[in-house]
Amino acid sequence: MSIFHKRQGQMDYNYPYFYTDTICHFDHLLADDHFKMIVINSLQYLTQQKLIEIYGYVIMPNHIHLIWKMLKLNGKESPAASFTKFTAHQFRKHLITHSPNLLKKYRSIKEDRSYQFWKRDPLAIPLSSEGILIQKLDYIHENPTKEKWNLCESIEDYTWSSAGFYENGIDNFKILTHFRD
Repeated sequence: MSIFHKRQGQMDYNYPYFYTDTICHFDHLLADDHFKMIVINSLQYLTQQKLIEIYGYVIMPNHIHLIWKMLKLNGKESPAASFTKFTAHQFRKHLITHSPNLLKKYRSIKEDRSYQFWKRDPLAIPLSSEGILIQKLDYIHENPTKEKWNLCESIEDYTWSSAGFYENGIDNFKILTHFRD
């Protein structure tokens, strides 16, 4: 097992990772709840298909943090690749109809895509112990309360996070597995 950070497609299966993916240009695309729901819908699909397990998450205005485990391929691609592809397609579809001027901002000059919403090479850090997993879980849950963001007063009040699940057992989006289960 490598302890080095890996690229998205190189995450090992059946091993927990702290994963961060960021919107291009650090834009606050995810400040809009519609785009947050696209992220949630993709995670719901991947968990329902038993392709991933999610132990923690937060959706911030310009990035996401997940603590998750890849369980198996989604056809020929990794669940992480399926996640970014699906969400990007849905972002594009929504912007074509509702904000075509904003869509132009995500135009890509790369030959393999017309648009790019997520930055290349998301961060994937393998979590080698329960203590490290808890440290990362605390970090993502506290993220919305940080002075830079100031999105909520207390961690369990932020809708777009797993903090409420760990505080009161409520999984609003039905995507979570307790890391001790």
